[in-house]
Amino acid sequence: MDHLVSPSILAADFGNLARDIELVNRSEADWIHCDIMDGVFVPNISFGIPVIEHVKKVARKPLDVHLMIIDPDRYLARFHEAGADILTVQYEACNHLHRTVSEIRNLEMKAGVAVNPHTPVSLLKNILPIIDMVLIMTVNPGFGGQSFIMESYSKIAEMRKMIDDGGHKVLIEVDGGIDTGNARKLIEAGVNVLVAGNTVFSSKDPIETIRKLKKFQ
Repeated sequence: MDHLVSPSILAADFGNLARDIELVNRSEADWIHCDIMDGVFVPNISFGIPVIEHVKKVARKPLDVHLMIIDPDRYLARFHEAGADILTVQYEACNHLHRTVSEIRNLEMKAGVAVNPHTPVSLLKNILPIIDMVLIMTVNPGFGGQSFIMESYSKIAEMRKMIDDGGHKVLIEVDGGIDTGNARKLIEAGVNVLVAGNTVFSSKDPIETIRKLKKFQ
């Protein structure tokens, strides 16, 4: 399949959020990535359910929502009601991951599991049959604009092999330090979905930047 691009609105202009969502609507982007941070699981607070509801009213692309929060089970239904199409939880934040993922799918959302840079992807082997996506964090989560962690390539390759060997239909998404300079190598390593925040919204021409991220095959 062709790879997907999911611009992260964490880097958007929140004073003109509707404008930036409309920009993504007009672009070749496939999804809209929304990072939810609680200031506990990660050392930052981003935005919550009211913003997701606002984005959903404007967006014409699926909402790719990443929960970087403790005890995500309390909020699964609320994010579904707010408009999440894909809901990703952190492996490190889930005491009963199988139960959490099953509930996401019962709510008729696609289910993703994210792993931080220090977490081995091998820990996801037994959950692959019931998820739709693995999000490999290529920076330590919490803030945009960080540099890509080079060791991520080996994790991506390991995850790609695990998925293919098991015959699973699971996408690999990456988030953190993604730009037009490393997009091709990431896709060649087996990535299906590129998340890009500052690369898109800090560029002079975000629509053209998204097009460049999409063109790598």
